[in-house]
Amino acid sequence: MESPAQRRLNAIQSHLLPSAVYAAEDESLIGRNVTSSSSSPPFFVDQQYSVVLPEKLQTGKWNVYRSARSPMKLLSRFDDHPEIGTLHENFVHAVENYRDYKYLGTRIRVDGTVGEYKWMTFGEAATAREAIGSGLRYYGLEQGACVGLYFINRPEWMVVDHACSAYSYISVPLYDTLGPDAVKFVVNHSGIKAIFCVPETLNTLLSFISSIPSVRLIVVVGGADEHLPSLPSTPDVKFVSYLKLLGQGRRNLQPFFPPKPDDVATICYTSGTTGTPKGVVLTHGNLIANASAFCRKVKFYPSDIYISYLPLAHVYERSNQVICCNNGVGVGFYQGDNLKLMDDLAALRPTIFCSVPRLYYRIYAGITNAVSTSGALKERLFRAAYNSKRQAIMNGRNASPIWDKLVFNKIKEKLGGRVRILGSGASPLSPDVMDFLRVSIGHIHSNWQQWCFGCMLIEGYGMTETSCIITLMDVGDVLAGHVGSPHAACEVKLVDVPEMNYTSEDEPYPRGEICVRGPIVFQGYYKDEVQTREVFDDDGWFHTGDIGLWLPGGRLKIIDRKKNIFKLAQGEYIAPEKIENVYAKCKFVSQCFVYGDSFNSSLVAVVAVEPDVLRDWAASEGIQYEDLGQLCNDPRARNAVLAEMDDVGREAELRGFEFAKAVTLVPEQFTLENGLLTPTFKIKRSQAKEYFAKAIANMYAELSTSEPALSKL
Repeated sequence: MESPAQRRLNAIQSHLLPSAVYAAEDESLIGRNVTSSSSSPPFFVDQQYSVVLPEKLQTGKWNVYRSARSPMKLLSRFDDHPEIGTLHENFVHAVENYRDYKYLGTRIRVDGTVGEYKWMTFGEAATAREAIGSGLRYYGLEQGACVGLYFINRPEWMVVDHACSAYSYISVPLYDTLGPDAVKFVVNHSGIKAIFCVPETLNTLLSFISSIPSVRLIVVVGGADEHLPSLPSTPDVKFVSYLKLLGQGRRNLQPFFPPKPDDVATICYTSGTTGTPKGVVLTHGNLIANASAFCRKVKFYPSDIYISYLPLAHVYERSNQVICCNNGVGVGFYQGDNLKLMDDLAALRPTIFCSVPRLYYRIYAGITNAVSTSGALKERLFRAAYNSKRQAIMNGRNASPIWDKLVFNKIKEKLGGRVRILGSGASPLSPDVMDFLRVSIGHIHSNWQQWCFGCMLIEGYGMTETSCIITLMDVGDVLAGHVGSPHAACEVKLVDVPEMNYTSEDEPYPRGEICVRGPIVFQGYYKDEVQTREVFDDDGWFHTGDIGLWLPGGRLKIIDRKKNIFKLAQGEYIAPEKIENVYAKCKFVSQCFVYGDSFNSSLVAVVAVEPDVLRDWAASEGIQYEDLGQLCNDPRARNAVLAEMDDVGREAELRGFEFAKAVTLVPEQFTLENGLLTPTFKIKRSQAKEYFAKAIANMYAELSTSEPALSKL
């Protein structure tokens, strides 16, 4: 006799149509959750990468997606080490298992020349973190105090962070490129008691030292006491070098004050594209859950080497560090200069490299431009190699190793020659660039689990508010143009956005705002209940503001941004970031800012050019110029770039109103220093609008005189 649960399962099964995409014909699409509870629905639909569950059985709406690797329960701890619940316990685990393995590496200077990497072991880092933590206790910092880190990636950053975890301090990263006003705001808003800085950032602190009254201790990294600059007379603030604090701590060792999983680990301030920074409160449990879910999808080894150059003040890099620590991975730091990154890669020869689409677009543009100018024979060889290898990958076969030997190994050597994992995050990577990098740098073995001759390229999607990762591509998934399935520490659903015509009933794929729930989701914005309430609903779902759709197999694709849309005069909605990602593939384009508003019927663009590509084009056209700025102002250059952008736009099937109708070329890159980028390399749209106001006005003025011509597109 059937049980009530079985009868209900059969009834639900009868309403579903089988799909070969989601399951084999002899397998049920529905599984029974034997651990069901009010928070864990009793049934799910298996969609290969994700499973779908009903949010509430009463409504009958199947709209909640979980990882197929963990459909019954959201993950909060590492599979093989469930006893690890805090960052402190994570580091203790690493020290116990990898004490003599190399951990933190930096390049040393000999006679003014940068040499090879010198390494600190896990055991040595543990000794230093105990001394630094004891030193902070020596200066009177109490448990729960906020500690600021105001310098770029280097070993001392990680030592201080580990010290904060061991003694229950709350780390507060300060972006080294933020202006003085933003730094002052973060220090005062979080009530920071101690700040670790370098001599360069110390000067910024000294400029407003009297305006940050909560600070009691400033520690200068990278300088001895006798070399510190003259300090103001401030009896309430003590200044000390990192080396002196290290020594004081060693002479006055204090017992650890281990945190609990629910204790706050860090407050990460998101600079955002508008407004003042918001403090995202993340617990130890948040960060451990995120790392454990990643490690369930991707395997790491103590023999791996990771290069750290993404800002440690950003949760993307912080998350990577937690994962590296857990697995005994060595971390080599870049010199601090992005222009020297390729030299650092050659010296370190990492096996893991994570970056943002902006860098991958530059690699793509550089390779394709080099191929197109290499001569007919070499270009034909490259195309033959590319097409053959791509076809093999898509068909699940091994490509001939001859193509790597003849063509692709030269590309891999640019990243050191040993990279086995490439990671991409912060914004979507276009499908054709994803495919291109997979072919030119990596290859998948036909059993979908072994990667040979190269590396795997994995794209993820996440936010500071979700401790980094929400979804991640599965190893062996060759479909490009998506950001993978939910990882095991969260569940995801799409919510209708009727004003943008996105609904869960859309065909062929459900669309809507991406909402997340689970142990990775932050506790709220620090001292900001209003904005916290704005992003959480009554059922505990965090609303990301991003728009996505579900592809077959339960994979998420990012298609829009709820906050960054605007309407043109004719009523068409525009998602500028999508268009900018398309134009980023143009060989002339280093960076692109697309602008439009409700007073105009067309878009315009400001392009920071690729200098070498534009110069080569000018030489081929016989155009004379004095400097790059003059060349950017040449109408012939603008026309050539706009024509190339049009070609790229047509290839990407942009709609007519999504094409930029005019372009301004600028020689200056968008940077954090000139205020046009956030620390995660996103364009600050309001600042860019103001910065390029004159250029925008000029472009619209020119277009107003040629309106009839605009109707052709």
